[in-house]
Amino acid sequence: MSDATVVLRVANLTAGYGGAPIIDNVSLEVKKSKITAIVGPNGAGKSTLLKAIMGVIKSTSGQVSLLGKECTNMAPEKLVRLKLAYVPQVANTFPDLTVRENLEMGGYLRRHGVSERIEELCVLFPDLRKSLRRKAGALSGGQRSMLAMARGLMLDPEVMLLDEPSAGLSPILQKALWEQIEAVAATGVGVCVVEQNTRRSLRHADWGYVLVQGKNRLDGPAHELLHDQEVIDLYVGRMS
Repeated sequence: MSDATVVLRVANLTAGYGGAPIIDNVSLEVKKSKITAIVGPNGAGKSTLLKAIMGVIKSTSGQVSLLGKECTNMAPEKLVRLKLAYVPQVANTFPDLTVRENLEMGGYLRRHGVSERIEELCVLFPDLRKSLRRKAGALSGGQRSMLAMARGLMLDPEVMLLDEPSAGLSPILQKALWEQIEAVAATGVGVCVVEQNTRRSLRHADWGYVLVQGKNRLDGPAHELLHDQEVIDLYVGRMS
């Protein structure tokens, strides 16, 4: 990948939860305006990788660079200021707050332009506009996923990490969500998505990484991985 367009670089990252490493020497790159998918079997360390990038857990070796700045093991709140957004799979909205209040919380570091940014995001996520006064807890699963992404976009990130955003959604809602992810990337954000649904992820992504037992197994253009025999045999063939 060209250095000019790489917004997030992970090199030989190793991390875990105090015992044996969950991810071991994992490397990846995320490019501006592109979708990078991280796929692989359950227990491969995909979500752990995102947590290590975001500083939620400490890495024991390796390096994370954001926009060319080394930021390994930096506190999550500092990474947010450096334009890295992270949307975890669970607990990614405040259910007792309205949609607007959730977005305002996402923009807490903005000194001005909060209302204008909310308006921009309502254009990007039209379903949210009619729900601005509703409690987030009353939204559908798909709407909550879109709200979580919109919250992450309130601070105009350069990179967004998404941990299984389509989990629990019907195929129709998954399709709609991926269209929104593509729309986010089209605004210039580099998107890195962890997903269980290998086939759908690789259909929509530009580049894919396959993790197996915490290690890099394969990577390449997503459409090529989708037709790679090893990927088909291990993952795609048994996923919809």
